[in-house]
Amino acid sequence: MLNNELNRRSFVAAGLALAVLPKSAFAQTEASAKALVNSVVNDINRVIASGKSENAMLRDFEKIFVQYADVPIMARYALGADARTATPSQLKQFTKAFQGYISRKYGRRFREFIGGEVNVRNARKIKAGYEVRTMVKLRGSAPFDVTFLVSDKSGREKFYNMFIEGVNLLLTERTEIGAMLDARKGNLDQLIKDLKKTG
Repeated sequence: MLNNELNRRSFVAAGLALAVLPKSAFAQTEASAKALVNSVVNDINRVIASGKSENAMLRDFEKIFVQYADVPIMARYALGADARTATPSQLKQFTKAFQGYISRKYGRRFREFIGGEVNVRNARKIKAGYEVRTMVKLRGSAPFDVTFLVSDKSGREKFYNMFIEGVNLLLTERTEIGAMLDARKGNLDQLIKDLKKTG
């Protein structure tokens, strides 16, 4: 289990991940990656300062997540082996429930970014796409590393995973989703129903 501080960092960093908007030029150069992440942080702050209700902000964050994250890939990975036995309809429903769950779970922590900053350190090519390493500084917390992974496997470069101080966020979610499914004796339909109200 993650300790409380790392768990807090995971929430905050994952919240940022929902708004990392990889476009066609995202990781072509380190300079473009820096410019993008800096603009994302500014966009997050604008949403936080918008004066909207929490529910309205969460809806905005979900739209961002759906548009710029590779949600189908992330959802299939989070579901694990059960994704191979799920029907197309179940996969579609799970993906929809998963995107809402992630948006609510992490979107509520965006306020912790107030007064914080994210500095991009470098961007480099990796086997599965591109890796962008950043240093996150939050008020009242020691700086910590966050690495974003992007790929164009879906036909367009998108965010698909991240590591917070070496902790694989998507793998963590896979473990949690698996535990939730086990608690429902493998009933995927029940998990989908419950996931819509979780986060």
